[in-house]
Amino acid sequence: MYGFRVERLYYVYILASQRNGTLYTGVTGNLAKRVYEHREDLRAGFTRRYGVKHLVWYAIHNEVTEAIAHEKKLKRWRRAWKLDLIEKLNPQWRDLYETLNS
Repeated sequence: MYGFRVERLYYVYILASQRNGTLYTGVTGNLAKRVYEHREDLRAGFTRRYGVKHLVWYAIHNEVTEAIAHEKKLKRWRRAWKLDLIEKLNPQWRDLYETLNS
């Protein structure tokens, strides 16, 4: 309408059941909402079945195609590589959900 684009962000994220526990990799346009849904078991599936609720890593993208490509790449990674990625940026495996809106 006015010739400018509202920037939208997209997130690739990793959830864990606990330190070195079960991992889940996903992509979303609203990270706080999606993690809340996982935490509260609002969606049936893998994360509910295995108790995967702690946000331990995420990356931000400006383009949805980049975010989806990044998610697909991470899903092909070996588990050890994912653990190393988490350890480098979040060595205490803190749940980053609480920091999203601060």
